[in-house]
Amino acid sequence: MATQQQYDLEPKDLENNSDKAPESLDQADEEKYERDQPNEAAAQAEAQPTGPAPGPSPPPNGGSQAWLQVLGSWCLFFNTWGLLNTFGVYQTYYESGARFTASSSDISWIGSVQALSLLLIGTVAGPIFDRGHFRYLLVGGGFLVVFGHMMLSLSTTLWQAVLAQGFCVGIGAGALFVPAVAIMPTYFTTNLGLAIGIAASGSSMGGIIYPIMFYKLIPEVGFPWAVRILGFTVLATLMVPIFCMKMRVKPAKVRKLFDPSAFTDGPYIWCVITCTVGYIGLYVGIFYLSFFGQSTGLTGDSLSFYLVPILNAASVLGRTVPNWISDKIGPLNVITPGALLMGVILLCNLGVKSSGGLIATVFLFGLFSGIFIALPPVLFVQLTKNKAVVGTRIGMGFAIMGCGVLIGGPAAGAILQRSPNHQDWTGVWLLGGITPLAAAVSFVLLRGSVAGFKPMVKA
Repeated sequence: MATQQQYDLEPKDLENNSDKAPESLDQADEEKYERDQPNEAAAQAEAQPTGPAPGPSPPPNGGSQAWLQVLGSWCLFFNTWGLLNTFGVYQTYYESGARFTASSSDISWIGSVQALSLLLIGTVAGPIFDRGHFRYLLVGGGFLVVFGHMMLSLSTTLWQAVLAQGFCVGIGAGALFVPAVAIMPTYFTTNLGLAIGIAASGSSMGGIIYPIMFYKLIPEVGFPWAVRILGFTVLATLMVPIFCMKMRVKPAKVRKLFDPSAFTDGPYIWCVITCTVGYIGLYVGIFYLSFFGQSTGLTGDSLSFYLVPILNAASVLGRTVPNWISDKIGPLNVITPGALLMGVILLCNLGVKSSGGLIATVFLFGLFSGIFIALPPVLFVQLTKNKAVVGTRIGMGFAIMGCGVLIGGPAAGAILQRSPNHQDWTGVWLLGGITPLAAAVSFVLLRGSVAGFKPMVKA
């Protein structure tokens, strides 16, 4: 019994089927078999393993199968965070009143609910992944994202858009996001940060391609068919992970939905709260930079839509290079200056007077904001001493950070409407800039508590 329990605690290698114990006969049948078939019984006994069951093979850290997982994860990021990063063009389009009439704050609830749904569903999708239902998450999540686009194409009111784009697409994206991240450590141990960074760059490419498609298709085929074509694009690109990705190792123990010890782990909860504050400013920029250019006349309608692809193009570097650097010098040493610069850049919008200046701030914001998307899970792993609960901690961390998303967009919209002409951009950029600066200060203090304040220390 003790031996069997030991096997049950070992991670299950789905590639080599090492979790399957050898079949055995009961004692009476075995004795009869040995009398009737002595040669065969002897051969079988010799082939029977005598030591403990083999454990899972180590991560390959490369090879075609491992890099296919990176490609599949790239496509999942493309259709999760990539879609969420597109919301800036939807905000600008909905503000025109072409589809329905609503305030800036009310419209931003669509994107906020979408992002919050992604982050919250991740806490549920984690245990589902641990039970080996990887394929169900891919197929089910993909269906919801595509179905949400089809329903959005039929929507004509705000509440219909919230249901289709906010909840349906957001929940489906949450089911897809967890496999994109959770599969990586089973194939990589060295250069894991680089592998996740390459996969996370898919969100930037989604944020480039989808806005351009949306803007170009609207005048050609109208809103309904533009959204449907985006849905069909999601369907086509999700075929890559569905057919190429493979769960190599099934975790030995299903992670918990909730880890109470997280709230007594000072550095971890400190990091989560700091990231939440930073996310407020992050989503002020993501939601409102495009509309800022259009409403103030700094850019024409065409250029205002292209600000979103410019932002996401810059974030390709912001989501790959910092992860690679974090492998060398530590994630806290990367995210701290990133938060500082992101806050300064958002405050620079207070002095922007031309389209060239706005393009510069949008590009730089995209470059440094990418750090906030790619590095938090790396930080959670580093600050969690008990690695058995790291999956739960990542899910809990992102769920709490969703509060920052929920605050940022609607709060900025409410501030924007305070003035008689609904153009209080000073208040919007003060909110957007001060929160990342506060996060940067908090990161400095966190680094000092876990690694000291010496500058040349990896942390």
